[in-house]
Amino acid sequence: MNKITILILSLSMFTGCGVKEKKNTQTVIVNDLASPAKSPSGEPYLFTDKSGTTYLSWIEQKGKESAFKYAILTGNEWSQPLTIDSGSTWFVNWADYPMIATNGKAFMAHYLDKSGANTYAYDIKLTSSQDGRKWSEPTILHDDGKQAEHGFVSIVPYQENFFASWLDGRNTAMEGMDHHTGHHGDMSVRAAILANDGTKVSEWELDKRVCDCCQTSAAITANGPVVVYRDRTENEVRDMSIVRLIDGRWTEPTSIHDDNWKIAGCPVNGPRVSANGNNLVIAWFTMQQDQAQVKVLLSTDGGASFGEPVRVDEGSAIGRVDAIMMDDGSAMVSWMEGPTIKVVKVYSDGRKDSLTSIATSSDSRSSGFPQMTLSKGRLIFAWTDDKEKTIKTASISL
Repeated sequence: MNKITILILSLSMFTGCGVKEKKNTQTVIVNDLASPAKSPSGEPYLFTDKSGTTYLSWIEQKGKESAFKYAILTGNEWSQPLTIDSGSTWFVNWADYPMIATNGKAFMAHYLDKSGANTYAYDIKLTSSQDGRKWSEPTILHDDGKQAEHGFVSIVPYQENFFASWLDGRNTAMEGMDHHTGHHGDMSVRAAILANDGTKVSEWELDKRVCDCCQTSAAITANGPVVVYRDRTENEVRDMSIVRLIDGRWTEPTSIHDDNWKIAGCPVNGPRVSANGNNLVIAWFTMQQDQAQVKVLLSTDGGASFGEPVRVDEGSAIGRVDAIMMDDGSAMVSWMEGPTIKVVKVYSDGRKDSLTSIATSSDSRSSGFPQMTLSKGRLIFAWTDDKEKTIKTASISL
């Protein structure tokens, strides 16, 4: 295990609402964790269950074959990888990574599989397991039967089941045409409650017109599930919206903050939401007034209301955010500042600790979306090393 010592210096710029950030000068140790992934591999995802056990999933390539694998972190070592599934017809995308989750009784995982000849015709495949070793025959999450784009899934445990949200292209499908070219219908965002064997208990359309290829993000508050996503108006303003399941009914989509970012194409840069009770954090990337920015909003009522956003970047952000709501009402937020993975603590009053640099990756698409999770007093990070074409992992103690 390699240790990299980073001296953290206080910053004095980019504070939100005139609030000065917390003045801290401290030494942070970034511990390199030997990765279980072989090269070539990518599309990492981190999940920590309610017991504090952390899982890393990823895709390994061998010729035309893709293998969806995962490992479990014990101390500072990852277990030997286990294979969830493999195939030669998968749709593998730098931004649309597969996921694994567990609610303590069952495991749920998803990946993308081609459904037709068009580039963006693919299905969301679900597979479940009782022990994490033997996985079920995959089923399709959506039931529209269209050869269209379906993806950007979020899966989180919910009560005794699982909750999932995803982008659904059933209304974009046109005979013989990719919806990414020419005229097409609107991408929608949908959600479902899944039983432990993957069957759907309930399903909803949450918003009928959203951005085409930004990740959805879901969390469970004390009031119920929330979904945050990049919306899309008729005038091509693509700001972040939230919907909440309250007493069995979904709220209307509500903009979390009016950045008024008008862009004619999808920026492929979705938000992240995390909840702890009714304390909620949302982090996102925007180009407000042609300035690349990473912003953070905190809520104490499950996303019903927010204060003013706090800007956390240093001026060269490319987004690719992650966020974790902490027990004390603060939040940890990560993003890419150019090729560097950064993390900062944001407090409920708008203060910020100083920035920590976790690693240098690459600002190219092939470096993917860095991941962050909280486990037993540590932050665990995973990202794709663009040069070595493999997954790297590290941790810092809080």
